[in-house]
Amino acid sequence: MLGTALAGFEHVAAIEWEHNCCQTLRLNQAAGYPLIGDTTIIESDVRKVDWSLAPDDLDLLAGGPPCQPFSLGGLARAALDPRDMFPAYTEVLSRLKPRAFIVENVKGLTRESFRDYYDYILMRLQHPLVKAKEDETWREHAERLSREHTAGIHDELRYEVVPTIVDAADYGVAQRRHRVIMVGFRSDVEAQWSFPRPTHSQAALFEAQEDGRYWAWHNMKTGAGIKGKAGDSSLRPWRTVRDALWGLPDPHEKKASAKFLNHVLRTGAKMYAGHTGSPLDEPSKAIKAGVHGVPGGENMMRFSNGHVRYYTAREAARIQGFPDGYEFSGAWSEALRQIGNAVPVELARVVASSVAVALHEDTARKEMNEELSLLSEVEHEAA
Repeated sequence: MLGTALAGFEHVAAIEWEHNCCQTLRLNQAAGYPLIGDTTIIESDVRKVDWSLAPDDLDLLAGGPPCQPFSLGGLARAALDPRDMFPAYTEVLSRLKPRAFIVENVKGLTRESFRDYYDYILMRLQHPLVKAKEDETWREHAERLSREHTAGIHDELRYEVVPTIVDAADYGVAQRRHRVIMVGFRSDVEAQWSFPRPTHSQAALFEAQEDGRYWAWHNMKTGAGIKGKAGDSSLRPWRTVRDALWGLPDPHEKKASAKFLNHVLRTGAKMYAGHTGSPLDEPSKAIKAGVHGVPGGENMMRFSNGHVRYYTAREAARIQGFPDGYEFSGAWSEALRQIGNAVPVELARVVASSVAVALHEDTARKEMNEELSLLSEVEHEAA
């Protein structure tokens, strides 16, 4: 929500079925947080929302259907998982008919084992009016969608969909977070759009550490830097855990930490196979909500002496790009679950900004064509 607001979109409503997520929105709204504004917050399952009151001129529908059905960290059951909310998303899309949409989900959705279902999702997003029949399996629906797509049926509401696999670290997020982002434009929108190009790279971080600039920025002599050097070194360096946490006191210092929201020490971190934490001088591993919504061993930082410590909720929020003035409702585990389920703020801003530009250009183009048409009519009448 913050990323789309930073991109210039004014939110009509935020719909969320998790109580604590809604409490976080309400908490920040009550505190006057500017990016929340007077947005209507609806705590509900989207399948139960009355859409009849929604405006009919929406520019953007942004959402992230629950990703656990496709997550490598979960049970990966896809269409068999009751938490699969892609059908609900396409139903909302068919009702609201926005000019554009943005959908974010885990990279696991594109795994070979899910390939048929992934293609089915893309087809449903392209043709939201072609709904599944009551007695129809998703495979039968996919076959019918394919036939109707070829025949050009239901073109009164069609979207041009562009799916892209991204790493959030390539866009200035201090985190290796691989996601698939699907952006769609309604067919009447003339959008010459492509996914924004990366702004940061591993190669640039490698060079900055290799020549000492990175260590100088942090007033350090040297340290254990990143090993790889992929990407374009002319871009900005990947942001590291150390970069993201700059200025935050050690949570062991209770008095200093009390000046920051949600910055409370969480003890008990242990390193074990597959859960080794994140080195300070690399982007963090992905902040995770955890299996069954319980955040665990990956949400840790690893020091050069091999010790590990859980991220505080504020540290995790920094890594996801949330501003320090944005507060999270609930205890540490609940706050980490919200943060782990969120789209990194900067990545959301970059994508939403590019969509906003495309929509503005389409509006300007249509207004110009309308003016030219009126001028032509006037000249014709004068003749």
